[in-house]
Amino acid sequence: MLEGIKVVEYATYMAAPGAGCILRDWGADVTKIEPPGGDPIRLFFRTIGTDIQDNPVFDFDNRGKKSVVIDTSKPEGQALIREMVKDADVFLTNVRPGGLTRSGLDHDSLKALNPKLVYCSLTGYGLDGPDADRPGFDVASFWSRTGVASLTIPKGGEPFPLRTAFGDHTTSIAAAAGICAALVEAQRTGKGRLVEASLFRTGLYTMGSDLAIQLFFGRVASTKGRGEQNVPISNFFQSQDGKWFCIVARQGETDWAPLCRVINRPGLAGDARFNNAKGRRAASAEIVDILDAGFGAYPMDELAKRLDAESIAWAPVQTLADVAKDPQAYAAGAIVQTPSAKGDGSTYASPASPVRFPGADDGPKGPSPSVGQHTKDVLTSMGRSADEIEALFKAGIVA
Repeated sequence: MLEGIKVVEYATYMAAPGAGCILRDWGADVTKIEPPGGDPIRLFFRTIGTDIQDNPVFDFDNRGKKSVVIDTSKPEGQALIREMVKDADVFLTNVRPGGLTRSGLDHDSLKALNPKLVYCSLTGYGLDGPDADRPGFDVASFWSRTGVASLTIPKGGEPFPLRTAFGDHTTSIAAAAGICAALVEAQRTGKGRLVEASLFRTGLYTMGSDLAIQLFFGRVASTKGRGEQNVPISNFFQSQDGKWFCIVARQGETDWAPLCRVINRPGLAGDARFNNAKGRRAASAEIVDILDAGFGAYPMDELAKRLDAESIAWAPVQTLADVAKDPQAYAAGAIVQTPSAKGDGSTYASPASPVRFPGADDGPKGPSPSVGQHTKDVLTSMGRSADEIEALFKAGIVA
């Protein structure tokens, strides 16, 4: 879909490279500019004492890209990036605004070189306000400051960190969508646009329904335990063989009678204490106890059949080991084969980009690059002679 679109990615870690990977999977040509020594995420497993050539965390965000190493602390390195941007369609960065301005790589400077450029800034807190230049990571900017962390824990519990790059990759999706919208405009008008994505704003949007309630009513309900739910039948339950699953009840009274049949207590549907939402809310703990006993009488395989027979919306609580064997994950195209960085033609399973385009080549376009693997090729494509390239290497401007 994005074949012919040229992206220059000046970014490290996960959120912005994740957006670049989505664009690459969709066909864009993505050149990743790395600092001397490479993107720190290349050291993800070495940091914990594992030395492997394939790095599934780095590969996930960088498959199919070209890698160029440029020392942007030097004016000559900054000038190389400005030259690369002159014929690019997209510039994607997560460098803080102050650093970009000092390097002459801010939006205004690059727009003057390429008016059609879509410039995507992905930061912790956005480009304006007192925290515009504050460093941001997803546990801080997306998870903690937005209220997600405090709302996720049951009332009275202690905060806990989110899983690896959860907020980063949610923000990757947002940034990729914004870039694509700006590309449509640029192709229509010939003018580029600044696209501003942040972990903070994406986190607020992700919690948008609760935030909308807070903004409108001035308060929001805390996260409660299983026995204190406003809609106790929308909850988590356990089968006889110890497997957890969730039920999502539809609006109104649609699912109460069917659930009574699932647990083989159809008479409960007519019980005046429980046959309306208000009554069930008042008796939340009792309802949960009844359903616990009912569901606990059946193994999960049997429960699955009974829930499906009544058209109940439910899902198992799976581990990632379960997900890796879930046939629906493969049928949905959510797991794809990624070429190995070893270069031996082998592949391994990895998560797909978040959107599928049936019939299109929307998967990995190659392995992740080694550090500076394409530096010479890219410089050659920019018209640099062999002597000029050698001089740049000797001066430490590129690697």
